[in-house]
Amino acid sequence: MSSGEAATGDRDDDEVVHDFAPLLLVYKSGRLERPIAMPPVPPGLDAATGVASRDVALSPHSFARLYLPPAAANENSRKLPVVVYFHGGGFVIGSAASAAYHRCLNDLAAACPAVAVSVDYRLAPEHPLPAAYEDSLAALEWALSAADPWLAAHGDPARVFLAGDSAGGNICHHLAMHPGIRGAGLRGVVLIHPWFWGREPVGGEPRGPAKMQKSLWEFVCPGAVGGEDDPRMNPTAPGAPGLEGLACGKVMVCVAEGDVLRWRGRLYAEAVARARQKRAEQPVVELFESEGVGHVFYLLEPAAEKARELLDRIAAFVSAE
Repeated sequence: MSSGEAATGDRDDDEVVHDFAPLLLVYKSGRLERPIAMPPVPPGLDAATGVASRDVALSPHSFARLYLPPAAANENSRKLPVVVYFHGGGFVIGSAASAAYHRCLNDLAAACPAVAVSVDYRLAPEHPLPAAYEDSLAALEWALSAADPWLAAHGDPARVFLAGDSAGGNICHHLAMHPGIRGAGLRGVVLIHPWFWGREPVGGEPRGPAKMQKSLWEFVCPGAVGGEDDPRMNPTAPGAPGLEGLACGKVMVCVAEGDVLRWRGRLYAEAVARARQKRAEQPVVELFESEGVGHVFYLLEPAAEKARELLDRIAAFVSAE
């Protein structure tokens, strides 16, 4: 290689062609940098909660981390709810094995109490959407089958909940609308700071072009129809499938006062309530807002009072009859 070619290569490795900081930087050379990606932590017994966890391979490219709370040891108690959780990260970062999600799922499994299934799925840009949706659907079908001994022995198939934050909340909506899940009897879904967007701003969203939301969505989902008004990103867009098709008994939407996505979360909760009223159903839709905090704050400060408040509300939603 000549010195000129080497210099060009060095420049390509330094030139950013897609800047989604702090989630992802894509360089002209093809190199990817994920600045805030967390290293994985192993499963095991959590000293703080007594929750046990272990990993189960679902395919060559995906796995689930299962969590069993101490309450499961009580042979006289009824079976526990099952919470299938999908991590966030804009479809480009995140893992069920990351320290933040491992802490979160230990705490959630203990608080409900519930058998929890934390799903790991393929990420973009190596695997653009619909890869994450496909992996998540396969994981949910596996969880519903109760093929794992923890799920078979301790999980109540009549009380299965989906939960997820940000992109994981988006996945929850996608799965709850999937035709193959409608007869599965999901009890409910919990969308935490869900990543929804749209071409026309709502509430206090920025009135100018929201380049980050639009460009990241179109980057991870190159087949998006209508850009950010693709129904997978904007479930209230004109022509999107009706929300009366949600395959669950009740819905909880959590938003944060300092999160730019909060208006979409509110809009989604209101739209679900209206859709259920049209079908003369009792609109079991709960909207919970955390004041003075930002996007996925509870993952960053799990011991904070607001994080505990959010966890307690989710646990109450799951455990309620």
